[in-house]
Formats: sequence, structure tokens, C-alpha cells
Amino acid sequence: MGMFALTSRLAVAPGVSLWPGALDACMQAALIEAVFARAAIAPFYRPTMPGSGRPFSVEETNFGPLGWYSDRGGYRYEPRHPQTGARWPDMPPLLLEIWDAATGAAPPPECCLVNLYRSGARMGLHQDRDEAALDVPVVSISLGDEAVFRIGGTMRKGATQSLRLQSGDVLAFGGPARLAFHGIDRVLAGTSGGLPGGGRLNLTLRRVTPFRGGPNKKTPDQGADRASHAPLRAGAGRG
Repeated sequence: MGMFALTSRLAVAPGVSLWPGALDACMQAALIEAVFARAAIAPFYRPTMPGSGRPFSVEETNFGPLGWYSDRGGYRYEPRHPQTGARWPDMPPLLLEIWDAATGAAPPPECCLVNLYRSGARMGLHQDRDEAALDVPVVSISLGDEAVFRIGGTMRKGATQSLRLQSGDVLAFGGPARLAFHGIDRVLAGTSGGLPGGGRLNLTLRRVTPFRGGPNKKTPDQGADRASHAPLRAGAGRG
């Protein structure tokens, strides 16, 4: 991998780390361009809820060997785009560098779920639990408009805290927080002009299947050894 590094880590909660402004403006622009270039091959679409068939408010696509998908049949991972039938595009190389830096070079991600939040889109509290590799953390990259992110514990009705995620932020949760409930309460429209058409992109990197190539180099909660317990940026607090 390249020379990408993460510094100024904030410990949000046990197993939850935030690196504010980890990607500079040039990196953000390059990553946004790479996302939309791949979306021309694997177009954004709206998944539907299991059972009800109600469409999500966010648009989604995926990069990597596997893509997360939802329809009336349930939540699952698929190797091909549900509309085109083609395999998902590869992940932008920078994402793999971010993954290594945030996880301490955990087994490589197999899915990059791309959520596109346009006007009014949100994401209710949920767990990322459709993966067999629950010992590997989830890494999330924010691009575009700011969003109010909420995260709690492993019980839906437990205490939560919220924080504003800005363009270029990197967030990771693993270990005791791997099955934490989390979601996006709202996107703050117009807080960034970096996304064509406005809105927010969230890139979520996940390992789906158990790793067969040997032990992890580090445990999932060892992505960075310099933790700061400084207060979160304005907007953080109890939810």
C-alpha cells in the first residue's frame, strides 16, 4: 500500500475512533471523481426494505468483490449489480490505504458500500450484522455535506451519542462496538460544495467473509495507537 497515514484520532467510545479531516481537499476531490466514474458503470439505485418493499431514501451502489443489497427477500451480499448484472467495479486504491491505516492492516475489505444522500435522505438506526467476519472493524469515509451521525451500543434502545461528520472524516468501529446501532439523523444541506448535484457520499468498507490467509497483523481495535480523548467537535453530545 501507499504512504497514507491517519493522525489525531479521537476516541468516541470503546471500539469507535474518529479521524477528523483525515482526507485533504485534493484527496476528497480525487475520491469523489473516482466514485462517480465507477457509478457510471454500476449506477446508483434504491434498494427496498425486506417484506414491505419500501424503497430506501438513500441511493446505493457498491465496489469490490461483493456488494451489499436489500430487497423483499432480505439483506445479503451479491457479486453483481442487481440491475445491470455486471460485477461491481474495483475499489479506488486510496480506500485500501485508508483501510490499512484505520484497521492496522486487517484482512482486506471485500465490499465498499456507497450511500448517496440527496435532499431529505437519512438512515435509521441499524446494525452491520450481515457479515461473517465480525472480528474485523467497519471503516466509514464521509464526503460532501456534513451529517449528524448517531451511534449507541448493541441494544437498539440504549444510550446514544451524536456527532457531526464532515467531508474528509474517517470513522471506524470494531471490537465491542462492531455491532453498535448507528445511523444518519440528517444531512446538513449546503455545508459543502464538493459533490456534483449536492448532498453527501458515505463509503463504508467491510470485510464480509472470514479471512483464510492467516491471523490479523493487529487486533481490530488497534488501528492507531495515538488516541486523544479531547471533546468531540461542536454538535457532539448525548442523543
